[in-house]
Amino acid sequence: MAADGVEGLLREAAPQVLGALVRRYGHFDTAEDAVQEALLAASVQWPREGVPDSPRSWLITVASRRLTDLLRAEQARRRREDAVAGWRLPGDRSAPPADRPPVAADDTLVLLFMCCHPSLSPAAQIALTLRAVGGLATAEIARAFLVPEATMTRRISRAKQRIKDSGLPFAMPPAAERAQRLDAALHVLYLIFNEGYASTSGPRLERAELSAEAIRLARTVHRLMPGDGEVAGLLALMLLTDARRPARTGPGGELIPMAEQDRGLWDAALIAEGVALVSAALPRREVGPYQLQAAIAAVHDEAPSAPETDWPQIVALYEVLMRVVDNPVVRLNHVVAVTMARGAATGLDLLAGLAADERLAGDHRVYAVRAHLLEMAGDRAAARAAYEAAAERTTSLPRQRYLHGRAARLTS
Repeated sequence: MAADGVEGLLREAAPQVLGALVRRYGHFDTAEDAVQEALLAASVQWPREGVPDSPRSWLITVASRRLTDLLRAEQARRRREDAVAGWRLPGDRSAPPADRPPVAADDTLVLLFMCCHPSLSPAAQIALTLRAVGGLATAEIARAFLVPEATMTRRISRAKQRIKDSGLPFAMPPAAERAQRLDAALHVLYLIFNEGYASTSGPRLERAELSAEAIRLARTVHRLMPGDGEVAGLLALMLLTDARRPARTGPGGELIPMAEQDRGLWDAALIAEGVALVSAALPRREVGPYQLQAAIAAVHDEAPSAPETDWPQIVALYEVLMRVVDNPVVRLNHVVAVTMARGAATGLDLLAGLAADERLAGDHRVYAVRAHLLEMAGDRAAARAAYEAAAERTTSLPRQRYLHGRAARLTS
């Protein structure tokens, strides 16, 4: 197998192997070190000698042996025999004999739930998920979020310590907590995707590696929970949004708004997959926010051109979504949809009421939407001022350039 194929296989197997070791031994940090060494051994050996018949079992066996070595070394160094008993969990979480094949179970979902424990902050949940479930190196995560590697290392270490101190067992959460944990996990994947698709700061408009990782993880969760409508909805939303990526930037990396994009560049395969997912999910049960957002994205993606977009349908979907979630950004998007369906005057009236929402205070998107609506209404001077105000409030350099460019076009 080629090196790139081995890399993809290892990335997919990493959270399963880590989950298996944590379930059997506990001790997150030591298990992670052992898994990393097993992955390194595989990356060297497999391209040369071939991939074993059961790659996951091979990795678990090697990682288990390395973990045993690490625990023994720690025991000898600290001279604390009771530490071994503390690292080994009772009952079915004890380490199996070396000659017993590992149980064929996928612990990825349990690991994701653990990384998204409600006691962790959203920033810690994202970092730990990317590290433990996504398999990204700490340096990669730090670069993605524009913080020093030492800062990200501390953030991840604190998250691991908080989980350890909580005494959280490595197991599926009780039924009463499962929905809350799943909501948190999906929200983390949603945030990772959004930061990759539309970076909130820095010189790049997007970080494709982050959104690709979010899609990969969403596919994993969907495979493990195929009957959950919101899981399918989130995956569909990601695919339908990411399908527009090839047309979203110009030759110099400049932002191209959806209405001006060459739709022939959109990824038809991703659109078809996303539409199929959301179409299958919507009739199943009570509709959730990710399914509704995916439905909105599908209406956009299926329109042959921007003028042919079914804006009344999008308005209706946003109105249902606003009854499900109280989110000011959803309301702002609803304003845009209403404007496209009913005119700029109606949109400006709605925006005036939304501007009082403190959750949007200082957000560049409010000023950008106001500028767009004023431009549609023919008030060029006010639109120009609003574009400049929006540019001052965003920390994304490509967005700043785009907004300044829009303002410059309106100069008398």
